[in-house]
Amino acid sequence: MSARHDSSPLTHQVTLTVLTLAAFTLAIVVGFGFYAANQADEASLERQKIFIADGLNDQIATVQREQESVTVWDDSVTNVRAGNQAWIEENLSTWMYSYYGHNRVYILDAANHAIHAMREGKVVAATAFGEDEPELRPTIDKLRHMLAEPPKADASGQPAKMVAQDLVSLQGKPAILSVMPLVPSTDRVSQAPGTEYLHISAEFINDAVIGRIAAKYLLDGARLVPLSEPVGPAAVPLVDSRGVILGYISWDQLRPGLTLVRKIAPALAIALLVAGGVLVFLLRRLRRASTALQTSQDQAQYLAFHDTLTGLPNRALFEDRLRRTLLFASQDGTRVALLYLDLDRFKHINDTLGHPAGDELVRQTAARLKHTIREVDTVARLGGDEFAVILLDIPDAGSAEDIAERLLMKLREPFRLIGDQVFVGASIGIALSSGSDTDADDLLRKADIALYEAKKNGRGRYEVFAGDMDDLLLRKRKVESELRKALDGDGGIKLAYQPVFAADGRRILGAEALIRWRHEVHGALPAAQFIAIAEERGLIGDLGKWALSEACRFAARTGLLWIAVNVSPMQLRDASFAEQVAGILKETGLDPSRLQLETTESVLLEHNDTIDAVIAALRQSGVRIVLDDFGTGYSSLGYLRRHAIDKLKIDRSFVRLLDEDESARAIAKTLIELALALKVEVTAEGVETDAQKALLVGMGCHQMQGYLLSPPLEPGQLLALPGVSSAGQERSAVRA
Repeated sequence: MSARHDSSPLTHQVTLTVLTLAAFTLAIVVGFGFYAANQADEASLERQKIFIADGLNDQIATVQREQESVTVWDDSVTNVRAGNQAWIEENLSTWMYSYYGHNRVYILDAANHAIHAMREGKVVAATAFGEDEPELRPTIDKLRHMLAEPPKADASGQPAKMVAQDLVSLQGKPAILSVMPLVPSTDRVSQAPGTEYLHISAEFINDAVIGRIAAKYLLDGARLVPLSEPVGPAAVPLVDSRGVILGYISWDQLRPGLTLVRKIAPALAIALLVAGGVLVFLLRRLRRASTALQTSQDQAQYLAFHDTLTGLPNRALFEDRLRRTLLFASQDGTRVALLYLDLDRFKHINDTLGHPAGDELVRQTAARLKHTIREVDTVARLGGDEFAVILLDIPDAGSAEDIAERLLMKLREPFRLIGDQVFVGASIGIALSSGSDTDADDLLRKADIALYEAKKNGRGRYEVFAGDMDDLLLRKRKVESELRKALDGDGGIKLAYQPVFAADGRRILGAEALIRWRHEVHGALPAAQFIAIAEERGLIGDLGKWALSEACRFAARTGLLWIAVNVSPMQLRDASFAEQVAGILKETGLDPSRLQLETTESVLLEHNDTIDAVIAALRQSGVRIVLDDFGTGYSSLGYLRRHAIDKLKIDRSFVRLLDEDESARAIAKTLIELALALKVEVTAEGVETDAQKALLVGMGCHQMQGYLLSPPLEPGQLLALPGVSSAGQERSAVRA
């Protein structure tokens, strides 16, 4: 009895001690577990905040890159200067909404006056800018201040990008604001400091934008919380440059620690008897939570370097791989080929079938490229419909061409898009590394030049970069530079005048101004050559204005009935061209009825509202419109009626064959009869023989020009002809 009695308190004490130790141990384990869970939640929350902040910064950078794609562009500068609202709408405003999702776009002139406004994909009155101006003004002033300062360089030595960005509140909604100047992408277009137009783009930070940011990091329930509503710990403030909070980005907080505690709660109840097992179990669960978090980080890292639409490497990863590949190739003594590829009809697919079809086309293109190249090679999507392929260990250009041909053949096969069979095709530019000094940026530039050549030569083909492509580019730039100097008054450019005679071959009715450039090194340059360069490099406006001013000034002091001046289609696409012509006529004192502007029939086929308006304004002012080289293009009675042309010129290619080709005679006779039926004048150019002249007169043509009658003359030579020398002479005598 006593033994059992003695043992009872001991047992109780041991039991109590064990229970106390167990409870203490459990309390420590539970306390540590909750503490660890809380710490894990806190650490996870900080990482989530960093993810959201980084995602917001990435979105701000994305807005800048998207805006830069249209602001660093020759066409943007020239068209905005010209006030081409249709072009601005298509390329600088609604494009930013439909393709990138920018909600508001404003274009300001050099005086910060709004000339264009777009909201939610619709062009609105420019005065709408005034509603947002108080919020936008600090950022605009900041950029203007940057533009007024001397150019700065970034860490790499390159010119720093001119951009001012901030977070603003527009009508109570937070938005990413980015302001950039419209600057030329090449030296074809010049722009004086202080005259820059500004492109203002704003993207609202709404639930859709926030959702895209959160989706990169697998966060749920992301939303915008206004200042009027309370926010929890899982929130990041939207702060502008002045420190003002505009709202919050909130999301459903990931709580790996709390989730862990909830999952192991049943096990903890059992752990009263097996505390050690609970500890092991806890460590295992913590390890799993850590693994899940690491997986989330790895996925975020993957998304940062891969295209979300195709899964291919994006531009950042592509550029890194290209540099590494070139480094290894230089060490191994092998060559690398870079293929720069884009689809030939991608914009047409987007416009006709919609952006979902365009996205599907990009996905299918990526799949075909991946399955066509080798596993060791790299294919990347650089953006839009642009792809790049890095080919390793390429022995020569022929091997790269073989792969390019295979890619082209694969892309010529029909695509199945939204139930339709579509044929697209592609163009490819090829550049090969030349040794250990090959630079990645230079290789990409060469591939881009080769791609441009492929497109220029007909699309659906490939071109390998050759040294003369660079030489040609340099020659064009040299001609451009010298042409600029010539237009600035350094000489060499002048006008010659070829008289136009009546049917009798004696009376001078008018003259055509022909531009000539006698280069001090290369001699007389063909007009077609340097005019084409002027059009390509953005100089045609200055060259055309100079020629028009010179011709009008000359005609005003002569007795000529009229002077004819050729104009480029690019001039007619300028909405201010009619006003420019009126200014020149007023300055030179030439009556508008004495000016004839010659253009080719191809420009009338564009169905361009700006061209239609310019031609109508010119004719209304009294200027006459002449259709040059008629019969050589897509001649149509429709556009003759629509534009009410004043004169047709029969091309010299028909006149040359008049006395030896019956079909040429039939065509010329038909063209003359057509002009007479339309009650417009007709001139035959390139008359070189008496037989040609006699045939034309017999057909009813009463105006002719050509070497038979007179070659192009210097101004003094033309003034020496009867009836031309003085503006004071009676023009009726010339008509007699």
